Amino acid sequence: MASQEIGSDLGLDSQLCFTLYSTSLLMTKFYKPLLKGLGLTYPQYLVLLTLWQADGQSAGAISRRLMTDTGSLTPVFKRLEADGLLQRVRSRRDERVVELFLTERGRALHEQAREIPDCVIMASGQPHEELAELKGRLEALRDRLQEAMP
Repeated sequence: MASQEIGSDLGLDSQLCFTLYSTSLLMTKFYKPLLKGLGLTYPQYLVLLTLWQADGQSAGAISRRLMTDTGSLTPVFKRLEADGLLQRVRSRRDERVVELFLTERGRALHEQAREIPDCVIMASGQPHEELAELKGRLEALRDRLQEAMP
């Protein structure tokens, strides 16, 4: 597929949004078999990544971090709790706030998931430095788009 100038017309292949969308779809598909061995879906993995980084976060904080609404993550939280990977607890300071804590089993899964990022890097066929640069550029794009939101 030949590269086209971005935004030069309304052709699908010239749209940055489609390139990002299709790459995101393929990334999620790539993760699926890796996560299946851990008994996780991709959204569950993202939630666990946030908790492995900082346990005891509120549902709202995790939703903001994952740039989605709490309502769409509530079923993910409930499933992770049913699977014994986290515990949802009402905050003592404000009972409207639900805090999420990893269980022992949820913490142990962290060790099993350690190899997943390396699998993605290997599959990309790109040096780590180039991927880090790409990630930084995408984060900058995301941040500028977020600032431009009404």
